[in-house]
Amino acid sequence: MLTEQVRQARQKVVLDHFRDEVRQAWDDVLSTFPEPHYELVPTMTVHDGDSAVRAYYRETRVAFPDQRHELISLRHSDDAVIVEFWLLGTHLGPLGRIPPTGSRFRVRMSAYFIFDEAETLVCERVYFDTLSILKQLLGGLDMKNPKNWLLAVQCFKGLLSMSSGQPARDLTETTPPTLVD
Repeated sequence: MLTEQVRQARQKVVLDHFRDEVRQAWDDVLSTFPEPHYELVPTMTVHDGDSAVRAYYRETRVAFPDQRHELISLRHSDDAVIVEFWLLGTHLGPLGRIPPTGSRFRVRMSAYFIFDEAETLVCERVYFDTLSILKQLLGGLDMKNPKNWLLAVQCFKGLLSMSSGQPARDLTETTPPTLVD
């Protein structure tokens, strides 16, 4: 059973993490966990370690410089804080090989902030619907305007190139829990 003190301490870490992400204060965000580790389940990617996480931040903020969150709810479990939130942004830069569309997106997400026995944040595992984001980014293009046709083709080519990599083993090779009757 979690104590109220542990719940409050974990919640502060998570809320500081969220606030500092929006401020793009990367040193402050990374100070919330000593070994930065992100797992993005829908894209089957893992960003492990300081340099990999910083590269992830850089890539996403080039694509969405105004990326921000709106909290929906926050829950506690034995080893995690679970946050539901809206992620919002405007596609103003390339996202991998997907060129900027100028479209806005707003998608509901959940993140599991997982803590170890020493109450250290060890992982942020994020779940979201990529199709909802892509639909909003590409759906904002006026396809009646011929100048957007090339952009749409470039976006689809970019999507195809991004889907050709191997999924992270951390996300595909899991060990089932040992359940006690």
